[in-house]
Amino acid sequence: MDNKISAEEMKNEGETTVKESGIESHPYAFHVSGPRNVPSPNWKDLINSSWRKDANYKRTVMACFIQAVYLLELDRQENRTEQNALAPKWWIPFRYKLVETLKDERDGSIFGAILEWDRSAALADFVLIRPSGAPRAVLALRGTILKSQTMRRDIEDDLRFLAWESLKRSVRFSGVLKALKAIADKYGSNNVCIAGHSLGAGFALQVGKALAKEGIYVEAHLFNPPSVSLAMSFRNIGEKAGFAWKRIKAMLPSKSDSQISCEERGATSFPVGLKQWVPHLYINNSDYICCSYTYADGAQNDQAAANKENAKPTNCSQAAAKLFLSSKGNQKFLEAHGLEQWWSDNLELQMAISNSKLVSQQLKSLYTMPAAQLTPVKR
Repeated sequence: MDNKISAEEMKNEGETTVKESGIESHPYAFHVSGPRNVPSPNWKDLINSSWRKDANYKRTVMACFIQAVYLLELDRQENRTEQNALAPKWWIPFRYKLVETLKDERDGSIFGAILEWDRSAALADFVLIRPSGAPRAVLALRGTILKSQTMRRDIEDDLRFLAWESLKRSVRFSGVLKALKAIADKYGSNNVCIAGHSLGAGFALQVGKALAKEGIYVEAHLFNPPSVSLAMSFRNIGEKAGFAWKRIKAMLPSKSDSQISCEERGATSFPVGLKQWVPHLYINNSDYICCSYTYADGAQNDQAAANKENAKPTNCSQAAAKLFLSSKGNQKFLEAHGLEQWWSDNLELQMAISNSKLVSQQLKSLYTMPAAQLTPVKR
C-alpha cells in the first residue's frame, strides 16, 4: 500500500480543516484583523500597569470590546456555536469574561454586552490582583449593522438621532441606562467604563450624561460618535441670530447692573469640589458622521470677547471632553468611520482642544442645572 500523499490531496485536506474550523480564516478573527503586539496582562502589571501607564492600551482594549459586541450579533445571525464563535477571542486575551448581553426587544438583536474582569483566568497567568487602572466591568455598545436582521431597528435609531439628536425614546436607551447603573452600583462608578462606536457611542454619551446628572460619573470612551442632526442645524441658525442680537444690545446704553449672570438666569455652575464628567472622544476628520466635534465653540469665543470688552467675567462653567483626533489625512469614509483604525499600530493621535462647540451644546446642561437639581457625587 502506497503511503505517499500527493500535494493536491494535502491541499484539499488543509482546506477542509480550515473550513471545519471556520474561525481560522475569517476576516474578523482576532488573529487576522485584531491588534498586533498587544501584551496580555501578566505579573509585571502588578508593578507597572499598562492600563494606567499606556493610554493607547486602554483605547485598544475598549475598541476590541466593542468589536466583540459586533461579532456577538454576527455570531447569533450566522448560528455559530461556542466552538467556532468569533466574539470571545476579542475579550479573552485581556482577561475579561462575558457576563451579560443587551438585546433589543424589538428584533432580539444583541447591541451591547457587559464584560467583567476574569479573576480565574488572570490567576492562571499568575496575575494575583487586577492591574491598576483596569476596570472591574465594561459596558460596550456596537453601532449600526447593515444586515437584514438588524438593519431596520439600527437605522430607526440612526434616524431618531438625525431628527431629534436624542435617543431617549429608544428602547435601547432604557436598557443601557439600567445596565450601566447596575454595574456602577455593584462595583462603584470609579471601577466601571462605558464604550461605544458610532450609534453605540451616541447611546454611551447620552446615558453617561444621564448618570452624571445623578452624580454618578462613569469613564466613557466614544469612538466616531454621531454629530450630525437636523435639530443641531436648526439650533445653530437660532444661535447665530441670538449672538447677533446680543452684540447689538451690547452696543446700546445699559445700566451697570443689567448684565445677567448664570445664577440670575435661574442656573448655576457646579459648586467647588463637585467633579466634572469628561468623556473621551475619538474623532476622524474624514468621517462626516463625527467630524463636527472638531469645531471650536464660537459662542465661548464671543462670550470671552464680550467679557473682555465689558471687563465683567462670568463664573459659568464650561463643558469639557478629551478629544483625540486621527491625523492620517484624507481617508475614504468607510476607513475613517471604521472601528479597526483605533487599534491600528500606526495610528497617530493628536489631543484636541476641549472647547468643542458640539460638546458644549450636549453637556452644558450638566453645568447649568438649577441648584435644587444638583446631586452630590456618588462613588
